[in-house]
Order: sequence, then C-alpha cells, then structure tokens
Amino acid sequence: MLQKIVENSLSVRDSLLKSGIEADRVDQDKNLIQNSLSMVKKSEEYKLNRGFDLCIGILGLLIHAILFPFIAFAIKISSSGPVLYKQKRTGKMGVDFYCYKYRTMHLISLKSEEGKPIVTKKGDSRIFKFGQVLRKTNLDELPQIINVLKGEMSLVGPRPYPVEECKHWNNTFDDFYYRYLVKPGITGYAQVTGYRGGTLDEEHMRRRLDKDLIYVQKQNLTFDIKIIYLTIKQMVTFKTNAH
Repeated sequence: MLQKIVENSLSVRDSLLKSGIEADRVDQDKNLIQNSLSMVKKSEEYKLNRGFDLCIGILGLLIHAILFPFIAFAIKISSSGPVLYKQKRTGKMGVDFYCYKYRTMHLISLKSEEGKPIVTKKGDSRIFKFGQVLRKTNLDELPQIINVLKGEMSLVGPRPYPVEECKHWNNTFDDFYYRYLVKPGITGYAQVTGYRGGTLDEEHMRRRLDKDLIYVQKQNLTFDIKIIYLTIKQMVTFKTNAH
C-alpha cells in the first residue's frame, strides 16, 4: 500500500491542485506527502480493515433494508423531493466520489457569501423536523454503507467533506490533505470526541483536523471498534452533537 501511495503521490498533488491549493505552495511543500507516509505505515499492517468493513457493512445493509421503507415514508410526508441525497465529496488520495445520505433538508438553493462554501448551521431552516431526528441519531448517514461496500469509504475514518469545503480548508491548513491518505469514514475519532457538523470556524476545524490526524496515525482494529461503540452510544442517547 505504501509503495502504491508513493507511486501515486504525483497524482495526489495534481488532484490537490485541482481542489484549489495554490501551485506555488504545493511546489514548495511537494515533499509533504512523501514525508507523511510514516503516518500511514500502520495502514499496511492493518490488513483486517477491508474485511471488517465488509462484515459490518453487510450487516448494516440488512439493517438499512429493514429501516428504509419507514424512513423513506417519513421523509416523503415531511418534504417533497427524493428520499436519498448524493453529494460529491473528496475521498482517499484526493479522488472525488458521490456520497449517499438520507435527505434531511428542503430543496432550497443558497448562494455562497464572499466565496466561502455553504455549510449547515445550528438551527438551519432548511432542515425539516424528521430530518432533525435523522441527524440527531446519525441515521441520515446509513446509506453510506453503500459507499463502504463499493470501497469508496470505510466504516471509520476522517469524515468526507463536500468538494467546495475541501477547497476552502486545503488553502487554510498545510496539513489538511494528510486526511486523504486513508479512506473517509461513516464515523470518525473527531466525531465521537464532539467535533462534527458544518463549520467555517478555523479554531474548531483545527481541533477537528488534529483528531483526524491522530486517527491516521493510530488506526487499528481495536481503535475502530472503540469508535463504533462510542458512535452507537451517542446515537441511542441522542448526544451526537449533530446539527
């Protein structure tokens, strides 16, 4: 895996350039990706990752199939529009993919202000009531089991952000793109430690990014199981800190 990352480091750099990182800064820091390979050394050793994703993913797909009719019905009577929502997000190695979610918002188009990305805020008027329930319980993320089974995501990892948000943060933090060295997750270390939801606050995002980078360094099966346990605990107690 490490050899493959080394071979693809140029293509990662190209992807990051397309994502909005200034060319001169990437040229200046072109060795950052190479130097950060030590951060993902354990990903070579963590060979159970994909098997764990598939086993739990198949179980999650069965749960999804059972809940789907009820969730779909509640969404339909709450708001006109599709049940599922897909959005282009940035994944491993800077490759974009379509991330699936249950729709929790009314279909309202917003314009960005001052070139900044549009993020979901607390008390966002676009979220309908049942959508709030889905977000509070993390059930809106359940369709991402499909992304996991397709190999685009993992059960645990740094959360994938929309492409426009990634462009914004790529140009804010020099180490932001270390997150792209592993697959994004349905849940992550940052989320179970209280850092989740849309934000443009740099201090908040710095702390959240630090948690993501800790995961990149420490990732292993035991850590993943702990994060999944904490995620489920937060879901059943409605303490997900979602908005």
